[in-house]
Amino acid sequence: MAKKPSKQQVYTLLVEVGRKEGDGLPKGATGAGLLCYASGVDEAEAVRETVAILKQADMNPLDVTGYGTEEERVAQGMDIDDAERELMARALEENSVIVAQVTPFYDDDEDDDED
Repeated sequence: MAKKPSKQQVYTLLVEVGRKEGDGLPKGATGAGLLCYASGVDEAEAVRETVAILKQADMNPLDVTGYGTEEERVAQGMDIDDAERELMARALEENSVIVAQVTPFYDDDEDDDED
């Protein structure tokens, strides 16, 4: 009898976080964008797990944009390099959330500098 394929898939998520004490973001940053690979039986579960883990890490998740599974992204014509595929495979193998990239946001447009 063939082994049942796992229902878990890896979803690419972009999470926008705001500031929170202890979040580890650079001084002066107003928040950040986190590129995450998260496993789940569906995208909703992957989002819930990612938000829960980020909150445990003293992050302040504000918004999550889902970009789908690797297959969905390839079908949309997105290019996925080997390093990204390795991180996705690791997220699936470990049934975890991998934060692949953190891009801090700075509020350059404001006149009220609080340095």
